[in-house]
Amino acid sequence: MRVLHIISSPRHDGASVTIASALIDALRERHPDIDVDTLDVWREELPEFDERVIAAKYKWVDQEPLDAVESRAWAKIDDLARRFREADRIVLGVPMWNWSIPYKLKQLIDLAAQRNLLFTYDGVHFGPAVDVARADVVFVRGQYYGEDGPTPGSVFDHQVAFVEFFLRTIGVHDVRSLIVDRTWDPAAEEAIADGVARARRLAAAD
Repeated sequence: MRVLHIISSPRHDGASVTIASALIDALRERHPDIDVDTLDVWREELPEFDERVIAAKYKWVDQEPLDAVESRAWAKIDDLARRFREADRIVLGVPMWNWSIPYKLKQLIDLAAQRNLLFTYDGVHFGPAVDVARADVVFVRGQYYGEDGPTPGSVFDHQVAFVEFFLRTIGVHDVRSLIVDRTWDPAAEEAIADGVARARRLAAAD
């Protein structure tokens, strides 16, 4: 089984990395031959999606030749998308930043999610371009976003729905989310330990 492990936190001792890594470890116990491709958005050389890359995108769509700079940038985009396509399973840890996702994760999505690389579009309908059986997503937030609290998720949470929508749209058949709140509270250590335990159970659930 080939697993794409996406790290989106710059803090490798942070809650999202700790919990997602526990999930990976539990998968290794069940599947000793697991092949993990780690994509750390903070260490990966992600090209800027600037005017030059946008020009390359439209040249590629129109099947026009790319110059050397455009070719290098587009080759990297194609490689990022390939790593999604080759995965049997995706494990993704996502800390909440300003009620949404880290900007480097958004950059990865904006680069890799290209028509005919991760999704299709016929002018009317969007469709998947990958075939991934499952994704396990660890969503970590500093405080509580329940509907009975002062920051209800229906208003403040722009993290979970976007990531789940992205994964399902590109072709992940089964998206399972593990939400860990209160990682800034005095009880953060307990919350993270509970998240690790739930992550191990999630890895074992078929």
